[in-house]
Amino acid sequence: MGKRAKPEEIIAKLREVEVRLARGETAASAARAVGVTEQTYYRWRKEYGGLQVDQAKRMKDMEKENARLRRAVSDLTLDNQILQEVVRGKF
Repeated sequence: MGKRAKPEEIIAKLREVEVRLARGETAASAARAVGVTEQTYYRWRKEYGGLQVDQAKRMKDMEKENARLRRAVSDLTLDNQILQEVVRGKF
């Protein structure tokens, strides 16, 4: 598995691919020129297209916080279920 690109690196690569596309290159050759596959280019474009660097960083931070909160809610739900079983005498 390769190294993960940071949002600012992704946006820079997307901009470079767009410049190459404007010059007449194909999407596949432009993506290869910046060191990614065509599939990765399209995935990045779908996720990061139109974002600025600070917006992309904020989005990633919010995704991490959302995952942390989901784990916390899941843990609390499990604890609550265990306590309910203890109260009912089903332990």
